[in-house]
Amino acid sequence: MAKKQETTNVVANTVNNDLGQTGKFVRENQKSLLFIGAAIIVMAVGYFLYLKLYLAPREITAANQMHVAQDFWERKEWDKAINGDAGYPGFAKILNDYSNTKAANLAYFYLGTAYLNKGDYNKAIDNLTSYHGDDTMIAAEALGCTGDAYVELKDYDKAETYFKKAADKAKNKFLSPLYLKKLGLVYEAENDNKSADETYKKIKTDYYGTAEAQNIDEYIARAEAKM
Repeated sequence: MAKKQETTNVVANTVNNDLGQTGKFVRENQKSLLFIGAAIIVMAVGYFLYLKLYLAPREITAANQMHVAQDFWERKEWDKAINGDAGYPGFAKILNDYSNTKAANLAYFYLGTAYLNKGDYNKAIDNLTSYHGDDTMIAAEALGCTGDAYVELKDYDKAETYFKKAADKAKNKFLSPLYLKKLGLVYEAENDNKSADETYKKIKTDYYGTAEAQNIDEYIARAEAKM
């Protein structure tokens, strides 16, 4: 019993010593800790002011300047969409002048698809893979267009990767069967007819009634004939 009491006292003394050391540390470093605490507050306030007074107005200005470039893009005037026209900025300038804004992030997508349509596939890939947005449809399209660019470069391994990602990201009957069909075509280009057959059959079963499913039996028959 005396031995147990002795052990308890040792543990208690150790804990008290540790707590005492902690208190001593705080006392000895009080000025440093206060300085660190003040610095954290200053940083937090500074970040809030950055968001409120700097970034927010830039977001509005960037968004207001994008509409002309978007009109050019919709009319498939790719050079004007990229470089602007008659005093209106294109997506390249918006991206350069308003970095770190949502508008600039969206500009990556527009630029990427414009370069894709112009046949500048490496620039298309650079911009499309720089887009990081929450919009599922646009994110899926960015992945799918990246796959298209890699197809044009005959890099079928990477095209396969991006079409898979696009189909998974979209998760809808509009884009998923489209990218699955492109994936099947890539498999065929790689002479992986078994995977092509499986992919086409997935369109038939999972996306029955879509435009891609309407003539998918022809693709299935073609893939199976080459197996």
